[in-house]
Amino acid sequence: MTRDGSQASGPLARWVNVERLPQGRGAVTVEASPAECAALAADFGIPGIRDLVGRFAIAGSTSRLTVTGTVEAQVTQVCTVSLEPFETPVREPVEVVFTDTDRLAGTDAEEADIPDPLVGGRIDFGALTAEFLALGLDPYPRKPGIAFEPVVAGEDAGPFDQLRRLRDGEA
Repeated sequence: MTRDGSQASGPLARWVNVERLPQGRGAVTVEASPAECAALAADFGIPGIRDLVGRFAIAGSTSRLTVTGTVEAQVTQVCTVSLEPFETPVREPVEVVFTDTDRLAGTDAEEADIPDPLVGGRIDFGALTAEFLALGLDPYPRKPGIAFEPVVAGEDAGPFDQLRRLRDGEA
């Protein structure tokens, strides 16, 4: 539990009470500290994250809010071809609808567009920043300039080629 009574939700937590926003409008900026970036990088299994910033605009009523914005960072990932670490920018657009948990009661769980719940009239913008950073990561990162070269089978196709030749009487 944090000083303001909210529960932490991972290495990056920034709870905002949306009930206090003037007419359901506002802006929130989340800037992660180096320690928070290091903890997120460990969670995501990547070598590093730096300059992580989430910028959000909030619009709507206190019972239904739309959050739009962007999450940006510099991340260090490992190339899936060369296995070398490299740094690359991530910029992920954000658009999420939140609603009162009371309004979710009776909603069909199979619906495709169920809004995210407001928890006690609050949104964790830190968790939102981390979530959209994770969505922006390339699952198969490739260092710029590195190309995958598939192995081409030639005359000696593999370890069993010699056995095939013996069997066929070519040896």
